[in-house]
Amino acid sequence: MGQRELYPPIEVDACGLLDVGDGDQIYWETCGNPAGKPAVFLHGGPGGGATVGHRRLFDPAAYRIVLLDQRNCGRSQPHAAQPDIDLSANITEHLVGDLERLREHLGTERWLVLGGSWGSTLALSYAQAHPDRVTELVLRGVYLVLDADEPWCFAEGGVSRLFPDEWEQFRDLIPAAERHDLVAAYARRLADRDPAVHVPAARAWTRWEGTTATLLPRPDEEQDVPGMVACARLENRYFRSGCFLEPGQLLRDVDRIRDIPGVIVNGRYDLLTPLDAAWALHRAWPASELHVVPDAGHAFDEPGTLHQLIEATDRFRPGT
Repeated sequence: MGQRELYPPIEVDACGLLDVGDGDQIYWETCGNPAGKPAVFLHGGPGGGATVGHRRLFDPAAYRIVLLDQRNCGRSQPHAAQPDIDLSANITEHLVGDLERLREHLGTERWLVLGGSWGSTLALSYAQAHPDRVTELVLRGVYLVLDADEPWCFAEGGVSRLFPDEWEQFRDLIPAAERHDLVAAYARRLADRDPAVHVPAARAWTRWEGTTATLLPRPDEEQDVPGMVACARLENRYFRSGCFLEPGQLLRDVDRIRDIPGVIVNGRYDLLTPLDAAWALHRAWPASELHVVPDAGHAFDEPGTLHQLIEATDRFRPGT
């Protein structure tokens, strides 16, 4: 069999805003077969939002496909690009609760959960809290919130050694006196109400992340400014707070998902979520399979990664 590609484009058959409390509403949509096997996709970031391409990871004849934009990003309201928004309720525990509310709202008993990057973190958190609601897990670019993760991405001596030119642009937005803690320095600028301050900070943040996301460089794309600001703010908030998880929590509690079938997909050269996390999770979770893509970085749509993700969702189709 050749390299798998995305399923053809598909339109939404239902969508809406779900009130999840704290003044927040999350956007959700369904597509595919209304009588099919339920599957939910969890986007990265935090704050990245779901896209039309994410719908195409599933066979639309076999799955009832559910996508959502997590709190304060994408089409959810209020939006984190608004400078005066209160983000205090945007924590991992609440995002897990939002998934349960959405599952109940849609009348779904159990579903396959697919998450990539931060979405893998949320997928694991949800599955460990509600293992009886998860039929299978498909995880890409595993992020376990390890102690080494933040300095690897945001301090001298980590991935900066591979991209010294791009690193200088990211670092040099911050005055020398504040560079001992770049994440905190960016937090101050991203929280500034003045667009002349927070927009350049968000652009530098997302550009640095994008530089390290793929094995081979891609052309710069015009960015949606509100989406860029929301993603940078939410990522910064979560990374400063250990993603609102206890240290080592996701590996500590892996026994709760021990019997859930799972597929883990990680690029060999993933520089945002290096392979050691996926390896540690696989070693601790006997029901999982690990597929290391030899010619991929972090992005979900690199050919080898895409192939493995679609192979996984096809394998878990009803009757397969």
